[in-house]
Amino acid sequence: MVISGPSGVGKSTIAHEVVDRTDAEFSVSATTRPPRPHEKDGRDYLFVDRETFEKMIADGELLEWAEVFGELYGTPAGPVRTAIEQGGTILLDVDVQGGKQVHRTMPEATFVLILPPSDEELARRLRGRGSENEQQVRSRLAKAQEEIAFADAEGIYNYRVVNDRLEDAIDAVSEIVTQTETSGT
Repeated sequence: MVISGPSGVGKSTIAHEVVDRTDAEFSVSATTRPPRPHEKDGRDYLFVDRETFEKMIADGELLEWAEVFGELYGTPAGPVRTAIEQGGTILLDVDVQGGKQVHRTMPEATFVLILPPSDEELARRLRGRGSENEQQVRSRLAKAQEEIAFADAEGIYNYRVVNDRLEDAIDAVSEIVTQTETSGT
């Protein structure tokens, strides 16, 4: 299952809570960006340097990857394929472009787009993280609008969940995971 949405929408928080409440596993993405204070290597991301990431690209080790705001992000393919082969559900927390890349190779996957309740609320959340300056916040807001328009145009997302109240969004995505596990899709 692919969970996508703009930066700051809460997709990582939702994905981790859904994993805690269902039988799904979390796919840990690799990134070249430094960890935020609450993030742990191997749990939230695999934090690697640019040279290591570029080798992963060259060796075909990534299911999807992108450069976002000067940092590289990608999904190691091996753990995803292993989980699927073993009959499990694995959640990928990727941006919209990553979702499109995954759709090319795994169109049978379930795709969930997490949306903010408003641009204003997304701006508040981004500022509240304290990890970006004002120019970066504005860049992320502009990118969020592009990503949402792109996702709508591509039509690959089976579900859209507005993260207005976090608990409701977690419940909605958990229900999607449970339905997917029950139906075997």
